[in-house]
Parts: sequence; C-alpha cells; structure tokens
Amino acid sequence: MTLAFPTFTAGMVLSMSLIMAIGPQNAHVLRMGLQRQHLWLTVLTCALADVVLIGLGVLGLAQLGGLSDKLLGALVGAGALFLAVYGWKAFQRFLRPQALMLDAEGRVSAEPVSPRKAVLSALAFSFLNPHAWLDTAVLIGTASLAYGQGSTVFGLGAATGSLVWFVSLGAAAFWLGRRLNSLHVWRVLDGLVALMMWGTAAWLLTSLF
Repeated sequence: MTLAFPTFTAGMVLSMSLIMAIGPQNAHVLRMGLQRQHLWLTVLTCALADVVLIGLGVLGLAQLGGLSDKLLGALVGAGALFLAVYGWKAFQRFLRPQALMLDAEGRVSAEPVSPRKAVLSALAFSFLNPHAWLDTAVLIGTASLAYGQGSTVFGLGAATGSLVWFVSLGAAAFWLGRRLNSLHVWRVLDGLVALMMWGTAAWLLTSLF
C-alpha cells in the first residue's frame, strides 16, 4: 500500500503531461466552449473516451505489445484524412469570417449544434486521432508495465489525470467564451486550428513512410 499513492500520482502526472499539448481534441473542446454549445457534454465525452483508451492500453495493448503495423497504418490514414477535412473547414471560416452569424450586440453566434452531433464530433476527435491512441493506449499502457501488479493503480491515476485536465480545460473554455467572443478572435482561432490540423495530418502521413 505504501507504493499505491506514488504509483497513482505517476500515472496522473504522465497522463496530464501527454494531454496538455493543444492538439485536435483540446482545440475542439476550446471551440465548443467559445461557441457555448454543449461544452460539458463534449468535455464528458472526451474524458470518457480517454478513460476507455487508457483502460484498453493498461489492460490490453500493453500486454499484447501495442498495435499491429496494419491497424496502426489504417488508424493513421483515417486520422490524417479526418484532420485534413476539419482543417479545410476551419480554413474556409478563416477566409470568409463574414459567414459567421452575429447577434444583436455584434458577438459571434455559431450555428446551432445538436447534442448528437456534439457527441459524435467529440468521439471522432478522440478515436480518429492517432495521437490520442499513441499517448493513451500505447504510451501509458506501456509505461504501466513498469509498475507490475500496480499497473491498474497507475492506469487509474492516468484516467484521473485525463478527467482533471478536461474539466479544467472546459472551465477555461467556458470562462473565455464569456469574454472573447468577437469576429477577430474567431478568425484567429480558425486560422490557427487550420494550420494545426494540416500540420498534424502531414506529420502523421510522413510517419507512414
């Protein structure tokens, strides 16, 4: 029992250090927060998806030695295509910011998104994102092997770290959504998102060769 807390903490720290980079999943949460649409539903979906991936890595992939080359290649290809398409949509919004709706006070009012679409989008950013698989299922799963019988505690710590991060990110996005809601901010965000999505897609594709 004396090793339980250090093991739990190690898993939590590793998980948060891997997920803190502003990747596609985090950018999507921020965007939903700025839109003020289904933010907490998106946060919950992303967090639970991460917990599933961490559990899969700790309890499964780590024991099997990771993903097969063919499965990893298919995942990378699908993820690159998804990110490229999403980046193109963000780039179109960057080029034509006038297409965004404004309310009576001149603030951006995004097109309504249904709860179903919000959940599906969050799941896509979680499960079609090869970075999420590599960081959670593969890296965390492999790291858990170093703790032997404590691997489950390590995995619980990693899952807790993911939950803490997404709740914190959701709170930050909610706070920003109340204060940064202008056409200029949205255009800058969409431009950065487009570049990040395309850059990630290109990096993924080069990793196949």
